[in-house]
Amino acid sequence: MNQSDSERVRRVLEGMGAQWTDSEEEAGIIGILACSVRQKAIDKVYSKISAWNRRKDRQNLITFISGCILPADKEKFLKLFDIVFAMRELPQFPQMMAHYGITTPAGLERDNLNPKEEMSFFWKVKPKYNSNFEAFVPIQNGCDKFCSFCAVPYTRGREVSRPSAEIVNEVQSLVNKGYKSITLLGQNVNSYGLDKKGKEINFAQLLEAIGEIGVKSSHRFWVYFTSPHPRDMGREVIEVIARYDCLAKQIHLPLQSGDDKVLIRMNRKHSLKKYRESVEAIRELIPQATLFTDIIVGFSGETDEQFQNTRKALKEFDYNMAYIAMYSRRPGATSYSWPDDVELATKKQRLAVLSEDLAGTAGAYNAQMVDKVFPVLVRDKDRKSGYLSGQTEGKITVRFASEDNALIGQIVDVRITSAGNFSVEGELLEVSALMDRE
Repeated sequence: MNQSDSERVRRVLEGMGAQWTDSEEEAGIIGILACSVRQKAIDKVYSKISAWNRRKDRQNLITFISGCILPADKEKFLKLFDIVFAMRELPQFPQMMAHYGITTPAGLERDNLNPKEEMSFFWKVKPKYNSNFEAFVPIQNGCDKFCSFCAVPYTRGREVSRPSAEIVNEVQSLVNKGYKSITLLGQNVNSYGLDKKGKEINFAQLLEAIGEIGVKSSHRFWVYFTSPHPRDMGREVIEVIARYDCLAKQIHLPLQSGDDKVLIRMNRKHSLKKYRESVEAIRELIPQATLFTDIIVGFSGETDEQFQNTRKALKEFDYNMAYIAMYSRRPGATSYSWPDDVELATKKQRLAVLSEDLAGTAGAYNAQMVDKVFPVLVRDKDRKSGYLSGQTEGKITVRFASEDNALIGQIVDVRITSAGNFSVEGELLEVSALMDRE
């Protein structure tokens, strides 16, 4: 989401006459889109702003910060950055810049807008896409779930759905320009439309509208979405994904814990049984889909037995990837006042164990890919000299021997020759007709 937001910030700055530079040392305006969800990210902010403020002794420099920021962090940042603003206030950023963060009449007018009105102005800012083949399209902002460990409702606010016509138009425009990978973004994408019942379509209907774009398109592209919530992951959504080729057969479904008592303490509002029903529907209707998840280890009060239940769930659901994090308290979240009573050493040990379990499930899937041909979106040069790197539709990382950088941003066919736990290697098939196919 911050990557997507940054594309709109860049558009506003360039509209003011600013020119992008890849060098921090050359920049006269520099900022951060922060994430208060994890302390490690906020620690990096303090490191950056400290260095930038020292630079002000020898050059003119304006600093700003936005993104997902908790009120407690925002208070501290007000003393360190020239400009601090909520992302929904982006349309007023030029006025803030002109006054170096001093409140202006335009700034006072912002206070008369409610968050939903501010978001509608924000979404009308056209992004400056950072890629010519991959794009992020926000469809929804905020979250109403209030998981006890999470700061998002306090940084992003309550759920607000973007008008579906704007979303479909942006996706259509990207497809017309030849984009190959489009990701629909939101803190809780599959609750899309629930805040506008009777006035807006739901998430399944939105996917269907985008699927129809794929039916009419002459070139291949894949549409992803992140992140959904298991409580709102109904069978209807999975049926739509199965029906349309352009809707990528890759599902990111956060689990967080495999123990029902921990899920209750997390206020996840779903049981393991409910989660299992969603996974079973995915396996039934789109058996070729890869499955990704998020897991927290060492949550307040998590016992060894409860952790073992998470291990069982990870193996049962056969994940291709899991983003595993050690629990850390976030100011504002409900669990902040609870004891952080799982020792750090225990958290690290549980993370290592789960990572090893994941390597087993992911590696077994990757091994089955050997000798098969997969379409691969080439994303960049690989770290291995003489190789390019990309991803399958299921977001499995693939590397193959080639020095033809013109292939970056194209979908090519690769025969898999060997597999590791989290990536595979293959050989590029004939690409002479690639441009004709695209």
